Amino acid sequence: MAKGSAKPTKMLELRELTELELKNRLIEAEDNLEALRFQLDAGQLPSTSRVRSVRRDIARIRTMQREFELGIRARKGGVK
Repeated sequence: MAKGSAKPTKMLELRELTELELKNRLIEAEDNLEALRFQLDAGQLPSTSRVRSVRRDIARIRTMQREFELGIRARKGGVK
């Protein structure tokens, strides 16, 4: 997900990604959340709903990663 993107990530979009891509998305989303929290604390965040949206995106990504761990989803690419 791009840093300035206001559009939440869809599960269908996440299902197309490999484990490595999911891991990279998770890192990016967590960094984005941290930046949003700093903006929120500084009173510079115009839309507080963005924090909620990013938190939900993180939960979706972690759900997909857990499905890979449990074998619910077939592995598409490379991380063990």
